[in-house]
Amino acid sequence: MLNKIYYEGNTKEIINKLNSRKEEISKDVTSAVEEILKDVKENGDSAIIKYAEKFDGFKIRDAKDMIVSKEEIEQGAKNVGEDFIRILNRAKSQITEFHKNQIERSWNIFKENGVIMGQIVRPLERIAVYVPGGTACYPSTVIMNIVPAILAGVKEIIMITPVKADGKVADAILAAASVCGIETIYKIGGAQAIGAVAFGTETIPKVDKIVGPGNIFVATAKKCCYGIVAIDMIAGPSEVLVIADETANPKYIAADLMSQAEHDKLSSSILITPDEDMAYRVNCEIETQIKNLSRKDIIEYSMKNFGATIIVKNLDEAFDVANEIAPEHLEILTKDPIVSLPKIKNAGSIFLGENAPEPLGDYMSGTNHVLPTSGTAKFYSGLGVYDFVKYSSYTYYPREVLETFKDDVIKFANFEGLDAHANSIKVRFEEG
Repeated sequence: MLNKIYYEGNTKEIINKLNSRKEEISKDVTSAVEEILKDVKENGDSAIIKYAEKFDGFKIRDAKDMIVSKEEIEQGAKNVGEDFIRILNRAKSQITEFHKNQIERSWNIFKENGVIMGQIVRPLERIAVYVPGGTACYPSTVIMNIVPAILAGVKEIIMITPVKADGKVADAILAAASVCGIETIYKIGGAQAIGAVAFGTETIPKVDKIVGPGNIFVATAKKCCYGIVAIDMIAGPSEVLVIADETANPKYIAADLMSQAEHDKLSSSILITPDEDMAYRVNCEIETQIKNLSRKDIIEYSMKNFGATIIVKNLDEAFDVANEIAPEHLEILTKDPIVSLPKIKNAGSIFLGENAPEPLGDYMSGTNHVLPTSGTAKFYSGLGVYDFVKYSSYTYYPREVLETFKDDVIKFANFEGLDAHANSIKVRFEEG
């Protein structure tokens, strides 16, 4: 089922194939999104109410209808049952344990000459988390986005999520919000929701940053609003890359590859191995296991069009190829997976050994599942506490120390043709 490729030193064809998965943002989509954003900016709540009915069939009689009540949140938590609440709390605990190590501290330097310098780390004031609704229901998205923000010290976290005509938010999403202590949830989605939190309306406050996944309209709206607010990233289709040697279990590899392929038809599942027999055995396992999976059609399409087995000469070559592809998820199923860690330069999240499958990271390992895709792991990182803080540097100089720098600063400024900069220093040492 996976297309077999014999690696000959060039990953360009493979990367081009993966990049072709990106949804092209047509001029029509961009134009429609820009029109919606303009409307929301100018008309606030009335625009939100109009689009809620137009796109979701949700009729809002009063602005208060947009807001999820405390009673709705409590009822949603009750509806999922105690066992699922336990699971949500366990996931939150795991994610908290991992992410608390990302908390950064302010620092300063006190020099003997009296100079004081440092950096202040401050949390963002208010953020919005977009949680997909409708047919999608991902309570894991709630926890993954909110826990790092809480640890960063963000003062106000609001959720925005679309609803259907009945105006109800999925119980699992409400339960996850409850577990995370979120009390402010708005029943809005799509580009209009992004506009609402980017610009602010009569009911919905403007935020400093928007995080969370969404469809092409949501992604385009986030892109259009970048600069007015901060955003996390523009994520593409999901992907997993597995590096395996002859010691790996083909049954596990097949299962892990299909766990990503089921996301959608544009997902990518790649196996890299120096063992050609392993490639054959994995394909056999896929054909066996797929028969019992509910999303069989999606998996088959994804693997046929964007899946591959890459046969390499050795494991060193396998890591070279993986670093060039820079996958969202990278599994290392080799004899000594931990020893291989220094060889990995580019990957969103790394899973070492057969007992750390990628789905563990999606829900319960503690690492974040909001990750860079489509090769952007070469320069982007997964979501973390650091995404919800900002940094301010500060400087204090005694006059006598500034005097030792004045001539060099003046010459530097004049060299760049900025005489007002030079004058700012010069006037401090003029008599009278």
